[in-house]
Amino acid sequence: MARTQGSHSDITGPRIRKAALGLFARHGYAAVSMRQIAKDVGVQAGALYNYTPDKQSLLFRLMQDHMQDLLAAYGELEQPADAEAALRRFVGFHIRFHMERPDEVFIAYMELRNLTPENFSEIEGLRRAYEDSLEAILQDGQKSGLFSVADTKIATLAVIAMLNGVMTWYRAGGRLSLDEVEQVYWDMVRRAVTA
Repeated sequence: MARTQGSHSDITGPRIRKAALGLFARHGYAAVSMRQIAKDVGVQAGALYNYTPDKQSLLFRLMQDHMQDLLAAYGELEQPADAEAALRRFVGFHIRFHMERPDEVFIAYMELRNLTPENFSEIEGLRRAYEDSLEAILQDGQKSGLFSVADTKIATLAVIAMLNGVMTWYRAGGRLSLDEVEQVYWDMVRRAVTA
């Protein structure tokens, strides 16, 4: 079936990406077919190719959009001059941005292995740009004597891994509010890097 009469690419394209996002997050990229995505959207499988060349391009676009949104949102924050305040802002931003996007976060970390080398390289570059912003905060804190870490790159990766853990277990309505969880994580990060 060709494009349904009255359908619009500005509507169908986002619906395809949303369906792929949900299916990839629930079942894994390798287990999802273009036919399943089409069924979820309500179009024939062949119609998908009017919007994306293939499944790999769809995965890459989802990851790229997520990383670009992350970098843009972080870039809009006012950055405090003090390294400790900047680190506090990073912790809160990371937790809250990612809590609103669990499927995107899952795919961004779990499906890297399914990217082609070229696509992996581009996504890795975007991830590195985000990691570099945290490492710069840690380096500033080192220079000013606020922080003491053996290796700022390893500390950067450790902090991000710890913050990402919130997405795997936190549920609204649980024992702690998100504000309380954020404070606990901030205390752990601060103690881990403070001189």
